Order: sequence, then C-alpha cells, then structure tokens
Amino acid sequence: MLPYILIFVSAIFVNNIVLSQFLGICPFLGVSKKIDTALGMGAAVTFVLTVATIVTYLLQILLKAWHVEFLQTILFILVIAALVQMIEIILKKISPALYQALGVFLPLITTNCCILGVAIIVADEKKLLASLPAGAEYGLLSGTLFAFATALGFALALVLFAGIREQLALNKVPKAMQGTPIALLTAGLLAMAFMGFSGVVG
Repeated sequence: MLPYILIFVSAIFVNNIVLSQFLGICPFLGVSKKIDTALGMGAAVTFVLTVATIVTYLLQILLKAWHVEFLQTILFILVIAALVQMIEIILKKISPALYQALGVFLPLITTNCCILGVAIIVADEKKLLASLPAGAEYGLLSGTLFAFATALGFALALVLFAGIREQLALNKVPKAMQGTPIALLTAGLLAMAFMGFSGVVG
C-alpha cells in the first residue's frame, strides 16, 4: 500500500509533470487565465491521460509480441487523438459553455507532450521504474496510478496558476510585465515553490 501512496505523492508534488519536468507547457500557459477553464482542462487531461495510458500499455504488449515497437509513437498518437475526439463530442453535448471556453486547446490535447510523454514512460519498464519511488513494481496498476497522479499534478498546477493569474488581473502590473512576461515569472516562482517538495519521497 505504501508504494502506491508514494507514487501519488511523488507524481503530484515532487516530480510534477509541468513544474518539474516541463511537459504540457502549452496548455499550462494557454488555459490558465480562468479557474473554470483550468478545471475543465484538468478534468479532460486526467480522463484522457488515464485511459490512454491503459490502452497504450496493452497496445505496447502487442507491439512487442509482433516485434513492431517502431510503430509505438504513431499508434499512441492515434489512441490519444481518438480519446480527445470522444471528449469533444461529449463536452459539446453536455457542456457547450466549457467546450467554447476551452476552444482550440481541447484539440491541442492530442499533441500535448504531457499525455504522449507519460504514455511512453509507462510503456517502457526502465523509464517507468526510474520515475517511480523505490519499492514500486512495474505493472499496469503502477503505471495507471502513476498516470492518474501525474494528471492530477498537472490539474493542480494548472488551477493554482489560474488562481494566481486571476489575482494578478486585479492588480496593477507594470506595462512591460503585462501578459506573457508576468505569466512566465509567476510560473517560475510556482516551480520554485514545488521544489520545496524535493526529497520528500526517496
């Protein structure tokens, strides 16, 4: 039980996919102006990342059995694209407002390096074990938990960043720092804050 708790803590706080590994920066900067859209994107990424990891893990077993591992990247992208398309259809029917708010960034989940990166890490035993805390074993359960926790870490960073940016919009920011400069500076400070978790999990 302890290794699974450590996977959760490590993926969310210690090795946060955005703030420590710098994957998924595009949606992190693009959809973080409002907390509502950040929550929507976080939920969408969590669903896609978790399901895509399960599907791609099983797909990797077939690729190895047929000795066609070179097809990994293209097949993983196709799986992710199909899942994103499914989410687009569901959101369009259930929540048109959120669908409009996410705009172009919803299709961009397809090419979000965070999702593809985690899928590739989980599919590779050595890469996954290097990302997991000591004592964790390689397998579908560990991989899925790692992917889910990584997605939650992405969502947490996104929502925190969105909250800070909403507060910044209410304050007077020097003209030269408005927009992207203050956003990048804030992201850097947030990443430094998360560095405080370093060493919590061995």
